[in-house]
Amino acid sequence: MACITAGGPGLGLGAKLTHVNGFVPPTKTASARPAELSGAGVRAAVIRFPGSNCDEDSCYALESLGASVTRVWHTQTSLPDVDLVLLPGGFSYGDYLRSGAMAALSPVLAAVTDFAARGGLLLGICNGFQLLTEARLLPGALVRNRGLHFVCDTRYLRVERADTPFTSACEVGDVLALPVAHGEGRYVADEATLSRLEQQGQILFRYSTPAGELTDAANPNGSASNIAGIVSERGNVCGLMPHPERAVESLLGLSDGRRVFASVFAALVGAPR
Repeated sequence: MACITAGGPGLGLGAKLTHVNGFVPPTKTASARPAELSGAGVRAAVIRFPGSNCDEDSCYALESLGASVTRVWHTQTSLPDVDLVLLPGGFSYGDYLRSGAMAALSPVLAAVTDFAARGGLLLGICNGFQLLTEARLLPGALVRNRGLHFVCDTRYLRVERADTPFTSACEVGDVLALPVAHGEGRYVADEATLSRLEQQGQILFRYSTPAGELTDAANPNGSASNIAGIVSERGNVCGLMPHPERAVESLLGLSDGRRVFASVFAALVGAPR
């Protein structure tokens, strides 16, 4: 397992924004070299729960970019020797009780928690983000969307930090176009937690306009402070509601998700195992 040591906050929120017109990706994405996106040598585990429906999308995204993937069923009590663990989107256990609540009690979560405690990179997408909050691996909670409707759309995310294992292929102020598909994606936390997230630079992505402006209209679910994704204090656990794994093929209209995976690969390739 490659272990990651997080750097300092280094937010730099005053940086000039990269504007996106329509669904045209930022220049940095369009000019990215294949080597920058290669996951060759990266070993990943995708955890599968009853009701997961983005597990194969996640496997495809990782494998198409060169990583090797092991599919891990939720009843397993150990993980293979991997560098990255991904908790995919979907409706684990039918979202009974609360989204992610039952999945957080699955046998595999003890091994996932230990993996993160040892510095392994852990990424939770949509239902995976909900699970991370239920398992207390990330602060806050994801609750019913403002308006109580399921939201399925393409939304824009402004990158708030570029010095983490999940955003290093971006620059502060870059705007990514990613799909969203959730009914319980509104991020909430008490004022003390929100203040701590701000002060410690744990907010990685915020919903924004294509120009990077933080507006209420750009927020699809009513999340506090337009929060779309956060990272743990240590910097190795990330949760985000939008779906980067559904945005890795230009042929299908969106490819900005590649930058999230490119960031992870850059952090892992050459890291001590």
